[in-house]
Amino acid sequence: MDIAVIGSNMVDLITYTNQMPKEGETLEAPAFKIGCGGKGANQAVAAAKLNSKVLMLTKVGDDIFADNTIRNLESWGINTTYVEKVPCTSSGVAPIFVNANSSNSILIIKGANKFLSPEDIDRAAEDLKKCQLIVLQLEVQLETVYHAIEFGKKHGIEVLLNPAPALRELDMSYACKCDFFVPNETELEILTGMPVDTYDHIRAAARSLVDKGLNNIIVTMGEKGALWMTRDQEVHVPAFRVNAVDTS
Repeated sequence: MDIAVIGSNMVDLITYTNQMPKEGETLEAPAFKIGCGGKGANQAVAAAKLNSKVLMLTKVGDDIFADNTIRNLESWGINTTYVEKVPCTSSGVAPIFVNANSSNSILIIKGANKFLSPEDIDRAAEDLKKCQLIVLQLEVQLETVYHAIEFGKKHGIEVLLNPAPALRELDMSYACKCDFFVPNETELEILTGMPVDTYDHIRAAARSLVDKGLNNIIVTMGEKGALWMTRDQEVHVPAFRVNAVDTS
């Protein structure tokens, strides 16, 4: 395997609406669909689309969504040996509301994702040791994320952490052990407490993380592209122009 993604999966329950209802109000929405998502599963599928061999560690519930999630991962060629069902528990779900401008509002119910544990990493140890990169996010318990980082460091495997959703309680000493740290603008603002409303502010906030010992900061900025920063280098990568379908 090339890449191990340790983290979340979600069932996206997507409602397309022209306006959000007020409290006590019922509105008709023009469309609805169900999709497979979750920050971890999205990372796994993206890597598989780029022809990487991907191993996924995640938990699904004991419900109508579980088998569809597993089939979806397998349809992209992702190894699901360590995708496990949790009895008497719902799968993770994300009700998503997409407005006419393709902007979205999202709620998440972690469900089975809460049960992904350090012990699951240990059970997969022999297969994880064969990977070149461990990819992480924060939709599972922090104890599991920290254990995965330590596992990667112990066995010489590079670690990428996408700190999403941003958690102020994230222990940044573990972030310093990651080879790549990939926040977006909002996450950068939350984790640094610094403004990010201009490109210079983003640079300053990213530099503050580098000064604290983090390696390879990659700030994703949507239509403004991405900023890669190390102690010695700084590169702005412009974004490709696209017509957004939705940004979830």
